[in-house]
Amino acid sequence: MKPMSLLAAGALCAALIAPALAHTPYLLTSDFAPHAGQTVALDAAFAETFFLPEAAFDDSRFSVTGPDGQAQALVAQSMKTRTVAEFTLPEAAAGTYRLSTGLRLGALFRSWEIGGKRESSRDASVKIPAGAKVISDFQSRTLAETYLSVGAPDRAALASRGEGLEFVPVDHPDDLYVGEQFAFVVQYDGKPLAAQKVEITEAVWSSDRKPRVVELITDAQGQARFKLEQAGTWVALSRHRTPAPASAPVAEYSNSYTLTFRVLNP
Repeated sequence: MKPMSLLAAGALCAALIAPALAHTPYLLTSDFAPHAGQTVALDAAFAETFFLPEAAFDDSRFSVTGPDGQAQALVAQSMKTRTVAEFTLPEAAAGTYRLSTGLRLGALFRSWEIGGKRESSRDASVKIPAGAKVISDFQSRTLAETYLSVGAPDRAALASRGEGLEFVPVDHPDDLYVGEQFAFVVQYDGKPLAAQKVEITEAVWSSDRKPRVVELITDAQGQARFKLEQAGTWVALSRHRTPAPASAPVAEYSNSYTLTFRVLNP
């Protein structure tokens, strides 16, 4: 496959890639505090306004981690604007569950300039020519998660995976009330990320009101603290660039992680 012109590549990206790159991913449960035996629905998408889906969160493996710390796969189905799944809680269901989209490897973003011309290709077999000025050479890696609890929240499902970008809760995400705080550690491959930006956006479910957005920076231990001043549902996002392994078709990974959580009035 020959490299395409930048103009042609831009048109293709606009049609197929840009929504997943420019929009924020999320995973939403139909109930944060269900009862034993209840079936909950999961909705995952990329969006500009939460939770109005615009592009499906596809090509990943959904899972749920139970109070015993064990993960199991979920069957998910992708449509044009969203990916959906269902999970029926067991009758002996007390505790906290971690719901995950699984890691999604997205499109390749590779463009360069050589001989005064710009070229681009999403084909991993097309090599960037020697001596070319590299403009972009990365692949997106995206993960979205949320939690629900049956009865009293517990912490087994909150444990760090020690892999990729993730938030490790200090305060339980299913036990958040106005007047308190939500503290969590931002990690990559199990190591805290200091001075890492986190953006937390209010979910408004419509496009007729501008949501509140709060920006945080992690401390030296990678911990962020969000003051809980308003009840509602929120989406916390962080992005982190990392070198890709030598076997990868790109030089870098663009990692993103979101956590959806609910804040209640006391």
